[in-house]
Amino acid sequence: MNELVLSNVLMTSNQFADRFNEGGPFFMSLILICLLLSVFFLIKGFISLKKNKSQSEKMLRLTVDASLLGLVLGFLGSVIGLITAFDSVEAMGNPDPSVFAGGLKVSLLTATFGLFSFVIARIGILLLRWCLLAERKE
Repeated sequence: MNELVLSNVLMTSNQFADRFNEGGPFFMSLILICLLLSVFFLIKGFISLKKNKSQSEKMLRLTVDASLLGLVLGFLGSVIGLITAFDSVEAMGNPDPSVFAGGLKVSLLTATFGLFSFVIARIGILLLRWCLLAERKE
């Protein structure tokens, strides 16, 4: 039973790594860096909430910028992936639909990861803004 659970966990983690590599390691890595920076800035903003509100507001602005950069990088990677997919289709002449569908899937992975990182950061931004407003009312 434990072996089955372990094999499912390993297979799931491999699927995430496979999707990450399929989306193009360059853009996916940049989006991951933006996500990690957003989380770092949010944590730093929450930590400095009681001590230094101006520091929290500065971290909030940096989080907004990092989350937007991750979103834009995701769509830039997607557009570049679409151009590459269409170039491949043009070179083949009359490609198999599965080749075309595979190219579209790969091009949308960066946009999906960019949107995911944007949503995660925006949830944190919303919570930090709410805490800053609650601190001002006290």
